[in-house]
Amino acid sequence: METLVLNSAYMPIDRVPWFEALVACYTGRAEVVSTYPDQCVRSACETFEMPSVIRFLGRAVFKKRRVRFNRHNVWLRDRAACQYCGCKLTKTEFTYDHVIPQSRGGKTTWANIVCACMACNLKKANKTPVEAKMRLRKKPFTPMQLPGQLSPLLAWRDGMPMAWRDYLQSYRYWHQTLDED
Repeated sequence: METLVLNSAYMPIDRVPWFEALVACYTGRAEVVSTYPDQCVRSACETFEMPSVIRFLGRAVFKKRRVRFNRHNVWLRDRAACQYCGCKLTKTEFTYDHVIPQSRGGKTTWANIVCACMACNLKKANKTPVEAKMRLRKKPFTPMQLPGQLSPLLAWRDGMPMAWRDYLQSYRYWHQTLDED
């Protein structure tokens, strides 16, 4: 079982195993906001209710988790658009393009890969964008979070405790992307 972690302003920041949450509460760094009904942890001489939601009283520090590099996440980062001509692409239509070609030492990393349509990828071929006289719409980067999504740690999934729902809906409201028309 996991526990939703809130910062001191009641905003969700992470999910942790229940025993880590219990330790944070026992040491005075956090307080229990909500518990799992009928779930207890017993020691030799005490019984603790299992925390469902905790709130850190001070500043909470967690390791930043990276967005995994894969085909789907590159497509999401580039908002399903060719980074040369701007046309919209489905997941099956787009191709990876190495900004610095592999034959010239370019690596397959966040900083060197963009989405491209087949026509632009063929036009660019084994050249840099400057040599091919093509302009990148956006420089490739390593995302901390994918656009239009909650952090993977905070995304609502079936089976999550109902006590989490209010906090995650609040997070979605304050962190949604606003589309410009």
